Amino acid sequence: MILQALNEYYQRKTAEPGSGLAELGFEQKELPFIIEINAQGELIQIEDTREGVGNKKVAQSFIVPQGVKKTSGVATNLLWDNIEYVLGVDKNSQSKEDPEDELARLKVVEQRAERVAAQYQAFIDKIRAQPQAVSDDVGVQAVLKFLDNFAPQSLHNLSFWNEVIGNPNLGFRLQGDQSLVCQRLAVINALRESAGEQADTSEPQGICLITGEPTQPERLHTSIKGVWGAQTAGANIVSFNLAAFNSYGKDQGFNAPVSKQATFAYTTALNFLLRKNSRQRMQVGDTSTVFWAEKPSDFETSIVDIFGEPPKDDPDKNTRAIASLYGSINTGLLSSTDGEVRFYVLGLAPNAARIAIRFWQVATVAELALRIRQHFDDLDIVHGDKQLPHLPLFRLLVATATQGKADNIPPNIAGETMRSILSGQPYPYSLLSAAVRRNRAEQEVTYPRAALIKACINRLTRYRNSDIKNSGTQNPETMEELKVALDENNSNIGYRLGRLFAVLEKIQEEASPGINATIRDRFYGGASSTPVSVFSTLLKLKNHHISKLDNKGRATNLEKLIGQIMEAITDFPPNLSMPDQGRFAIGYYHQRQNFFKKKIETSPGSTNGEAS
Repeated sequence: MILQALNEYYQRKTAEPGSGLAELGFEQKELPFIIEINAQGELIQIEDTREGVGNKKVAQSFIVPQGVKKTSGVATNLLWDNIEYVLGVDKNSQSKEDPEDELARLKVVEQRAERVAAQYQAFIDKIRAQPQAVSDDVGVQAVLKFLDNFAPQSLHNLSFWNEVIGNPNLGFRLQGDQSLVCQRLAVINALRESAGEQADTSEPQGICLITGEPTQPERLHTSIKGVWGAQTAGANIVSFNLAAFNSYGKDQGFNAPVSKQATFAYTTALNFLLRKNSRQRMQVGDTSTVFWAEKPSDFETSIVDIFGEPPKDDPDKNTRAIASLYGSINTGLLSSTDGEVRFYVLGLAPNAARIAIRFWQVATVAELALRIRQHFDDLDIVHGDKQLPHLPLFRLLVATATQGKADNIPPNIAGETMRSILSGQPYPYSLLSAAVRRNRAEQEVTYPRAALIKACINRLTRYRNSDIKNSGTQNPETMEELKVALDENNSNIGYRLGRLFAVLEKIQEEASPGINATIRDRFYGGASSTPVSVFSTLLKLKNHHISKLDNKGRATNLEKLIGQIMEAITDFPPNLSMPDQGRFAIGYYHQRQNFFKKKIETSPGSTNGEAS
């Protein structure tokens, strides 16, 4: 299903003018440097195609003949490749890893020189082996003249020679042309004919898994690049490189027969989605996630804005995208033809030389929009005016990580969370556990963790209540969902204890203004997990703190608030379950936010309410 959907996407995009997708026999490739020559094969200049993007230089991409799959042997591309093939220059000529022994070093250098010479000759031989129409082309003849007379020493004076020798890909351009030599009409026609002959004359040896037609399967599939954490040279989704993976005497691609055309289509489409600066790609933890639809849809790019981190120069981009999502649902997306378009989400993660499918979701645009809206509804919780109203997924995940570092996000939690959002299922239990553990470790309930805990508990509660009702149990006892702001009627023991802890901390703060550490810094972990071991001590401390308050009206109000909270508390439990530890965090967070809210709403000098 995944490969078929990618194949269909390729067919759709290539039918659109200016899509940028290469046809069979070609690919898009970044070429940092272009060698410009005249018709006599003389060097005019080496053009640097890179442009500054932030602190990095990004090379221009070109449509070039499809590259060969590189192995340990000598295998060259047509009219473009790295510096060793194109110029016969050893990229390791100044290697610091060479042996210190002079004889051993000379031997290593000699071996490298022999290999580079073989690579350079293979590059020339491949050009000479092309059909007559290609050999007669003026641009191709100029390249051969250049290669026959080229002297590497002539380039050493270039200001950026040290960057060229870093082994980037190079191509050729004939002076006066806009396109590269490998893009000249004679080369393109020859490659098209070659691709057609391979597709038409090969004897079928299997049924293509994508098209369902008899085919000669592709032996090695093109590498997929752009998956974070995978090998820089690329990795494969379909790959059989050991005898243990083979069956019925078949090896490599013949175990999963896919035609050359379909292989090219799905790999080109996926590499296009994963390309640099793609607006249909998002990194979620260790999972590279791509989005596309069976028909053109604005949702293909807006979904990244919905979940992604807003850029620094446009901090409201995320908020606008979510507002647009809510607006489209309210104005009829669910019943429109746009809402019926099938939408695909693919999550990929590195796995040695292969790529693992972390998740795969298929839904209509309308179904997906409703699930995403539900996600943000579940996250909605009271917060400060200067904080983002809708938190990007990355901020939620990093809030559960040690030291708040992305590298410390648990490896599977990001993919499982994304799967839950897109499928509408409960969030992974490990996400709730991670957020609760971070609260205990840091002795603090932050806005992102509070939103995440509320969402996890509410979705878990909703599904539990649904299961109880569907079971036909008489007078089922259902749990109540957590509200956006303080819920004084919530009688859950965890929620009540969280509120009580917030009030006890507030009393201490008002009794000792400017205190460096409160009871939260010492007792939050114990209070939220084993209440019986902590709260008797905290209530004794409360009596001491409240006696220090000069404003007796304020002291009375705080005592009344404690009494209201403890009406539903008959005893302090020895421990709280993980969901109730989450409710403790939300009760604490809600009560703290309520104190802050009342500070704003209370007029200066007033002693009424619970001002902070």
